[in-house]
Amino acid sequence: MTRAEKIPATIITGFLGAGKTTLIRHLLETVSDRQLALVINEFGDVGVDGELLQSCGIKNCSSERIIELTNGCLCCTVADDFIPAIEKLLEHDKRPDHIIIETSGLALPKPLVKAFDWPAIRSKLTVDGVIAVIDGKAVVDGLLTTDATVNKTDQARDTIVDHDNPIEEVFEDQLSCADIIILNKIDLMRAEEEQAVSNQISKTARSKARILKSVKGNIDPIILLGLASGVENDLDNRYSHHDAEEEHDHDDFTSFVIELGDIEDIDGLTDKLSAIADTYGILRIKGFLNVRGRPARLLIQGVGSRFQHYFDRPWTTDETRTSRLVVIGLKGLDRDKITQSLTQL
Repeated sequence: MTRAEKIPATIITGFLGAGKTTLIRHLLETVSDRQLALVINEFGDVGVDGELLQSCGIKNCSSERIIELTNGCLCCTVADDFIPAIEKLLEHDKRPDHIIIETSGLALPKPLVKAFDWPAIRSKLTVDGVIAVIDGKAVVDGLLTTDATVNKTDQARDTIVDHDNPIEEVFEDQLSCADIIILNKIDLMRAEEEQAVSNQISKTARSKARILKSVKGNIDPIILLGLASGVENDLDNRYSHHDAEEEHDHDDFTSFVIELGDIEDIDGLTDKLSAIADTYGILRIKGFLNVRGRPARLLIQGVGSRFQHYFDRPWTTDETRTSRLVVIGLKGLDRDKITQSLTQL
């Protein structure tokens, strides 16, 4: 690659817990013909996703090519966070062949794409494609949408109905900007549910978008990378609920971190977390826990009341064994009661 060539960047978006990090890890494990760099963005003060990728032991996971941003959604912090992150990657002696950008689950992709028109990076990068990862089971459970009947085609964007549901707005913005939509976690869905969700997604997606189905983000990278979509030049064809806004924020959502003590009963913890998430309408819980008597740290993460956990790696000798969870939900989430419930585990 010569210095004059634009480096392609792929934006991977998708609502909280959709499986973006799992998809990226699959890409890192299977792409061997080019050097990748990552920009990982999270909504919350604890970077779980970046830590998972940095500790995965894959060649393309070297820390010097992974930049983690936890100061808010990239779509709102372009000048302060995104541009400096990109410039840092480009200044490296071994410039990447392809940049993967994982947005937070609450990010709007279109404002981020607009940043590629900034003079600082327009001559250096192009948006190869936008990939939206969808948690199909979350759609089935009604966690993301309230209206499956609104038809949103490329030719009729002016008839799109605005919703008062901020979750649905973010979800639809992510879909309507995508070149490829990955309907993920189909192993958790019945055949008729899978078809119903596919039909629903088609009503929101651009007519040119491809819908792929996957389990744990297992998609051939040849399909995902090298789209050459030049998305920054096609923004008028990608609808957003926020097109009329000069600025936007994420005041509809909130997050906080809860410190826990050592854990003894993993199953009991998972059951309690599921009940708390259901009671308080929590959108996402994730974090690392120290289980008493175990040498490895426990990763636990949930979408709504659906949780999974596994030991991801041993604790190192130079790190403090702590138990910390990030809790994300709509504004008004009762932090005190949730904290009290969790700290009584």
